[in-house]
Amino acid sequence: MPTLPRLTLPGLNNPTPIFTTNAQAQERANSQRLRTWDIASTFHCSIIGTCLTTGELRQILLKSGQDDARTASDHALHGRGVRLAGQRDQGAKMLNKALDKRHETSIKRISRNATEQELREIWRESFDRGDIAGPYWALMSHPGSSAGLIRDIFGEVHMLSHLVGSASRLDIARLTQLEKALEQAHEKAARQEQRLKAAADERIDQQHYIRQLEERLIRAEAAASAIQQASTKRRPAPERAEAEDTRAPHPGKQLAEMEEKHSVLQHAFDQLQDLNHAVLRENEALETAIAAHLQTHAESVKVPANGPVLYVGGRRNLFDHLRAYAESRNVDLLLHDGGMEDSTTLLPALIGQAQTVLFPVDHISHSAVGILKRHCREQGKSYLPLRSAGLASFLAALTGAGGAYGKPT
Repeated sequence: MPTLPRLTLPGLNNPTPIFTTNAQAQERANSQRLRTWDIASTFHCSIIGTCLTTGELRQILLKSGQDDARTASDHALHGRGVRLAGQRDQGAKMLNKALDKRHETSIKRISRNATEQELREIWRESFDRGDIAGPYWALMSHPGSSAGLIRDIFGEVHMLSHLVGSASRLDIARLTQLEKALEQAHEKAARQEQRLKAAADERIDQQHYIRQLEERLIRAEAAASAIQQASTKRRPAPERAEAEDTRAPHPGKQLAEMEEKHSVLQHAFDQLQDLNHAVLRENEALETAIAAHLQTHAESVKVPANGPVLYVGGRRNLFDHLRAYAESRNVDLLLHDGGMEDSTTLLPALIGQAQTVLFPVDHISHSAVGILKRHCREQGKSYLPLRSAGLASFLAALTGAGGAYGKPT
């Protein structure tokens, strides 16, 4: 075993070893507690690293006159604290004072006259409940701690630092994964919010369209009423008077006729709505059947291609089906979702590659329509608005229902 360093205890003229036998340690029990320079330098690293925080150590070094400690790294601060612990100057005294003040409760809990067995029991109890820093400094500086006790508690703290470091690395890796997952969740939420906003805009457009239809209906009824009144005025006076006499006594009859007419119009409107819903359901069924057919029976005969086609907007869940049908028609299809997830900055380059641009008017943002119309005009490219984002409209455009790729604008 290497020879342990010796020190001179305050108040004694003759030097005595830092750690001697248990009996000698007990004889020292009534002397004052040890300072860091009284403790072997082997243990300074663990004392500084375990019993003081980085912030506390930085303040001590600044107060001791080391102004550059303000910007020093944590590792550099630790090294300076370890060196300061072995000195006997004013800085070392401030270091000891900070240790005693921070762990005053643990120091007062341990009697100066405690035996080694009692000190070991105190350490074991503190260690088991995770109270390390305070008891470690209290026992390392206790005048009754023997060399064996110091080695034992130092060994446990040393191994504990390895375990904590390993656990910290795992926690950091896990934290990094969680932060990445959180960022992906935020991006997904942002995309969902954009979709909801687009759906809300589409709903507003539909409501506006319905209001326009209602206004047109009102104007049509007003025009019909005006025509009927004009026809009545053109009748001969006796007939007009007779008609007026006939209507005058029966205002309730006019109201009943208007209510009946309104009922007929409402019924017709309800039928149109039912028909619209039925057409939508049939269209979805048709799209499902077409998609299944494209997946299992691709057309073996290719038709001549008319150049790349750019499809902007629509529903992303149909993109694979659109691409499959385009391949079966030997059409080079370029896809862009109109700004939902794909950036609109890509549109000019895609328009430059395409011969024809298709877009469904019911599933594309106004900004995307403005961009593609402007660049199509600038680049001399044709574009074709499709009735809907369904497969049927796309198939009609590619098969030439209304001309090659429809009749582009």
